[in-house]
Amino acid sequence: MKKTIGKLIILLALVALALPVNTSLASGDVKELHFLIPGGAGGGWDGTARGVGKALLDSGLLKKASFENMSGGGGGKALNHLISTAKRQQGTMLVNSTPIIIRSLTGVFPQSFRDLTPISAVIADYAALVVAKDSKYQTVEQIMNDFKKDPRSVKIGGGSVKGSMDHLVPAMIIKGAGGNPLKLVYIPYDAGGKAMAGLLSGDTQILSTGFGEALGLANQGEVRILAVTSDERLAQAPEVPTVKESGIDVTFANWRGFFGAPGLPDTKAQAYRELLKKMYDTPEWEDVRTKRGWQNLYKPGAEFTAFLENQEKAIGSMMRELGFLK
Repeated sequence: MKKTIGKLIILLALVALALPVNTSLASGDVKELHFLIPGGAGGGWDGTARGVGKALLDSGLLKKASFENMSGGGGGKALNHLISTAKRQQGTMLVNSTPIIIRSLTGVFPQSFRDLTPISAVIADYAALVVAKDSKYQTVEQIMNDFKKDPRSVKIGGGSVKGSMDHLVPAMIIKGAGGNPLKLVYIPYDAGGKAMAGLLSGDTQILSTGFGEALGLANQGEVRILAVTSDERLAQAPEVPTVKESGIDVTFANWRGFFGAPGLPDTKAQAYRELLKKMYDTPEWEDVRTKRGWQNLYKPGAEFTAFLENQEKAIGSMMRELGFLK
């Protein structure tokens, strides 16, 4: 009897060794990824997906990457494509950012981040208030003082339409300072470059934009960054104070991150999260990140979902106050 049991144990062990093992998922190692980009070449989503892909490939963490630009519907076309073809999109990550919340709230498309599998936030591009180099404004407090005296004397421009991030951020700051955001004179421009030109020509006094977009011109001495919406000062511009340092309790991050298809198995989702986490420790990623002025913002899985829900509440509340939502 003992000999029979011993033989059976040996036989089972040999069978186990012969069975194929999915070492990719067991080790958290991902060899190939397809990046779905809901916008055209050269935009923020495109730059993020290709920057992450480059760092993963150059560091050897990923063997193969492919990229697909799918513009349309304010990002809704790619979102719908990922959902409707979910079963064959197991190796795909969709890049997105704060607009998925804004456009979902305003009904630009019917889906939201809840219809996807959250992988992780990866970077943050904090908002910044920018002035021309010869502007009279030296602090955010000076802007708020003028606004409270005469709101129409303070004109703030941005590179997107009313109700967008460039509009919502200064509105949040005004509200945080005790002012009335409904009285904000916001001047929308068609893209960030035109908005920056409007600031430099004197059409507007203040520009609401991303820190990364403003950093290059600030380093050239063309503009001054008065404040950023991060919790702490940023390493690329340690002399620039945060909005919170002005006594206004407002922070805001235009995150960029990745989502998987709905129904993505937990093992695959976790493997993607681990891959992105490993990327942070590579010099290849640090090179990409610093050149583009990005800040690391790793929020995986459930933490990412909670972060999105909190941002949805804050943005929704501000949009309702400004009359963009009922």
